[in-house]
Amino acid sequence: MSDNERWVRPFGTAAAGEFEVSIGDGLTGWTHTSLRVATLGPGGGLTVDTGGDEILVVPLRGGLEVEAVDQAGERHEARLAGRDSVFAGPTDVAYVPRGARLTVRNPGADPVKVALCGAKAAKRETPPPFRHVPVSDVPVELRGAGRASREVRNFGVPQVLDADSIIACEVVTPAGNWSSYPPHKHDEEREGVETELEEIYYFEVGIEPGGPAQGADPVGYQRVYGTDARPIDVLAEVRSGDVVLVPHGWHGPAMAPPGYDLYYLNVMAGPGATRAWLICDDPAHGWVRESWAQQDVDPRLPIGGLR
Repeated sequence: MSDNERWVRPFGTAAAGEFEVSIGDGLTGWTHTSLRVATLGPGGGLTVDTGGDEILVVPLRGGLEVEAVDQAGERHEARLAGRDSVFAGPTDVAYVPRGARLTVRNPGADPVKVALCGAKAAKRETPPPFRHVPVSDVPVELRGAGRASREVRNFGVPQVLDADSIIACEVVTPAGNWSSYPPHKHDEEREGVETELEEIYYFEVGIEPGGPAQGADPVGYQRVYGTDARPIDVLAEVRSGDVVLVPHGWHGPAMAPPGYDLYYLNVMAGPGATRAWLICDDPAHGWVRESWAQQDVDPRLPIGGLR
């Protein structure tokens, strides 16, 4: 029996207030992570209290002004340059600790889309400080090879960002390629081997360069499946604004059909004491990694350039 109804949120089905996407702990079985996406008109803005969460502010389209007043009353400001779209290249981001009041504003004349990626932040007695991560500090990794080539922008991983719990990155997969592959999982605490992390996938899909200006229907696909002990069965057709939640189990591939480039924003966190992304491949498919040594990385990468 399919679990799509429980773990897939097509665009328009997870809206709340000023947010066109709002995922949080109000969902049964969802504990550690959150995602809110909003479009701000010219001069528009929004304000939220972070409460017990830490927040990563990620511009999806356009640039932003970010202001945060932390729990000590200190004011922090950053101007995020952003980008024209998620397919135009990496972006700078802002980290806002728990116990802060966060305001984001659109200073321009065009609409801006922003993602607020969140995680419960209770591991550290003193929260990490506010930080603006410039795009020059965002490592861009070309992962895999051949038809498993994809681009990973690591703005919110432990090696780049000091945070309590959140791990976040974004992945761009060129048309016709597979990513989140081989299928892998991270749903158990096994020291040095695997960390327990629930994960949010937020998707956008675009027409590859040279495609038609109108009349197309950009689409991608995402697979999640479980173990015998913890079953889950998701096979989702995804479009821009859709969300797939991964509480546990093997996930992958994320598939970009010919003609359509696939983007996803990943937000992860879990209960373990160590903030780390340690994964375990499905043993039936892990051998695929060995084949990459004989293949070249897709020459279409990086999409949008390294900047």
